[in-house]
Amino acid sequence: MHLMTSAIWVLAASATTAKALSDNTSQPLRPSADDGLPSSFGVLLFPEFQSLDVFGPLDVRSTQINKFGSSFGEAIMPTHTFKNAPPLDVLLIPGGFGTEAPDIGPALAFIKDTYPSLRYVLTVCTGSELLAKTGILDGRHATTNKQVYNRVIKSGPKVKWVPEARWVADGNVWTSSGVSAGIDLMFAFLDAVYGTVLSNQLSEGMEYVRNVDWRNDPFAHYVKDKPVEV
Repeated sequence: MHLMTSAIWVLAASATTAKALSDNTSQPLRPSADDGLPSSFGVLLFPEFQSLDVFGPLDVRSTQINKFGSSFGEAIMPTHTFKNAPPLDVLLIPGGFGTEAPDIGPALAFIKDTYPSLRYVLTVCTGSELLAKTGILDGRHATTNKQVYNRVIKSGPKVKWVPEARWVADGNVWTSSGVSAGIDLMFAFLDAVYGTVLSNQLSEGMEYVRNVDWRNDPFAHYVKDKPVEV
């Protein structure tokens, strides 16, 4: 299976994005069902998401509906709302200023309702804060953006937060440190699920020097009063 044949769906909450797909709209590449590997990816969007959290891990193919702006000003077009989202194998949850918005409730509800049917959930940066608020991270090891680490961990007192980690995998839940760490998380995920041949080909094509050790966290020094790992 080639990862490039996977479908990537972009999900948003706004009720104004509910119009149906038109026949002449460009569609995402169709998933392959020949090997049982994850083939349907969803990216959860909200206003003021962090752009690199999304565009780093996935080459998202925008197709239509209303635009959501990132914290820098780019916009991406959702393909679905939370109400009509298709079945997903993998859900990617980015971080950004929007994770603290008072109207983030619909996103939390979608994550909680969708998780049981997912094969994997991946979070980048403060996306782990949203996952923690749903209770899905309770009892699991996880990490987050180190510059706001001490704030984020308050959202999940039952989470086994890891203060020094570029990314953490615990079961089918993968979480990364801040922003650019999402790229390293995605390559590690590809290694584990699709194999190193594919991930190495992609990193070489991007001319990207990977961090292959999850413990190698050059920004862990931002964490003050590190809690004891469980």
